[in-house]
Amino acid sequence: MGAVYKKELKSYFTSMIGCVFLAIMLIIISIYFFVVNMLNMYAELSTTLSAITFVIVLIMPIITMRTLAEENRQKTDQLLFTAPVSVVKIIVGKYLALITLYGIGMAVICTYPLIMNMYGDAQIAQSYSSILGFFLMGAAYLAIGLFISSLTESQVIAGVISFIVMIFTYLMTNIASLLPTGHVSQVVCLAVIFVIIAVIAYMMMHNVIVTAAIFVCGEAFVAIMYFVRPSFYDGLIVNILSWFSVVDRYRSFSLGIMDVSAMVYYLSIIFIFIFFTVMRIKKKRWS
Repeated sequence: MGAVYKKELKSYFTSMIGCVFLAIMLIIISIYFFVVNMLNMYAELSTTLSAITFVIVLIMPIITMRTLAEENRQKTDQLLFTAPVSVVKIIVGKYLALITLYGIGMAVICTYPLIMNMYGDAQIAQSYSSILGFFLMGAAYLAIGLFISSLTESQVIAGVISFIVMIFTYLMTNIASLLPTGHVSQVVCLAVIFVIIAVIAYMMMHNVIVTAAIFVCGEAFVAIMYFVRPSFYDGLIVNILSWFSVVDRYRSFSLGIMDVSAMVYYLSIIFIFIFFTVMRIKKKRWS
């Protein structure tokens, strides 16, 4: 795992991708920091970070799109399949390299509250709470991007799909608020969600039987619950879609609250998508 980690981290700087990623991230955040916190003398860094959460959506695909897609395109993934190192260690090594690169940028941001404190009484606790939340949010998006990269051989396709998925999660709460709340509408939306889940399952496993079972069981559940317990659909889709809003969990950190449930949520997202990535690679290994 250590060798994979070192190789991946080195590749980000030899190919300039890492430098471009850090430059874009730090330039945008630094501009906001200078204008909001320094010029306007606002003592809370959380305000700045809350204003630029969209940066995560824009830049994460830059470093995640090539992680496994390039391996698939060059067929060097075959070397991974036959390596003495387990697939879990390979994927975790690649993910840790991504986290390290992102952590370098966050380490620079950690100096901003100290700079503000030199010129006044900065909200240190709230600022570092928001930095922690910002880091966990980015870590979750990295895991999502890593999984998407494992699904294709094209960096461009991986980058585009990652951007679409991330912007979708970014706007999830707004999208949920626009959906109709009637029971029939909720049933239709839930049925569509099960279709999407079945498609994702097929992309991961390429198993028609399992995919069909997921689809049939899901649609049967939707129909049965509609006739047996219609109240089950009261606000159901809004709650489901809101759960997928990665950015929403950051709000408690921006208020200076060390939200344990939000931490568990982000760590769960990381674990789930790393697990999906490992299962995807293992599926290719034995196919």
